[in-house]
Amino acid sequence: MVSDSFILRPTGLTCTASRRYDEGMCRSIQTLHNFEPPATSEEVRAAATQYVRKLSGSRSPSRANADVFEQAIAEVAAATERMLGRLVTTAAPRNREVEAAKAKERAALRR
Repeated sequence: MVSDSFILRPTGLTCTASRRYDEGMCRSIQTLHNFEPPATSEEVRAAATQYVRKLSGSRSPSRANADVFEQAIAEVAAATERMLGRLVTTAAPRNREVEAAKAKERAALRR
């Protein structure tokens, strides 16, 4: 059963149960590149966790798969950190508060 609680997203945005996907997973993983300040390790791990949950189809693993699940999260987070550190852009860094306000506006239009 999915509750009506909110999920804290890596960018500080939330999605309600009505916007959730299987087992409480939100449909999209938030962009982490080109923000000022840069994405934190916690944000990268949260995105990696969402990714692994999505691929596995499970919000949390069984005891038998817990180690594999955690290892996958760590490997995805490490690869993400490396990628974010190597990406190059000429665009100005995005502001989290501005992007959150834009997302709220888009969500209001969908209702």
